Amino acid sequence: MRKVFERRVRAKKIVAYLRKVYPRPKSELKYKTPFQFVVSVILSAQCTDKAVNKAAEPLFKKYKTARDFSFLSSQELRNRISSIPFFRNKTKAIITAAKDIVEKHGGKVPRTAKELQELHGVGYKTAHVILGELFNIWEGIPTDTHVKRFAYRFDLSDNTDLKKISHDLEALVPKKDWKFVNNGLILYGRYVCPARVHECSEHPLTKLWPPAAKRWSRV
Repeated sequence: MRKVFERRVRAKKIVAYLRKVYPRPKSELKYKTPFQFVVSVILSAQCTDKAVNKAAEPLFKKYKTARDFSFLSSQELRNRISSIPFFRNKTKAIITAAKDIVEKHGGKVPRTAKELQELHGVGYKTAHVILGELFNIWEGIPTDTHVKRFAYRFDLSDNTDLKKISHDLEALVPKKDWKFVNNGLILYGRYVCPARVHECSEHPLTKLWPPAAKRWSRV
């Protein structure tokens, strides 16, 4: 119980910082339509937002809606996103998700985690990123590589599985603050405290819990 209490206190301090510095959660993926964002999030798995935006820019000029993507041939989409890791699997996921949205949801991106997770290529993390970004609905905390490494570095979870880490964080952080966790830690990880081992004892979050300066995860 003491460990849980300490983690909850630590999480509260971290979230207070994230709320102050990153008050308006917003993805750095570029898109103009809801389904374009779904496409970008699928492409972003194990890939940087910068690379996704570069590949998606010419693609999105021509294809905008789920219906547009549902008529896109696999070969053409593969050619357009071949610079993205796992582009073959992502091609299948995007086209299948597009067809499902057209056939089952009238072409509109679903607004529930359950319906989103029924789409090909959309899991717990992806579903909650989409819900938060498009609809300002925060029913869970998405865990990506940034969230995973900070959950370890600040000893907020004993798990390595992304979904289990999400549930650990959801138990520590009040629901009203869930929206600040993923986006805040992503931006903090990109622009303040990157993944490579470095001296970070003077970084804002490390000052809140100094032991984090020596906890470097390679998992």
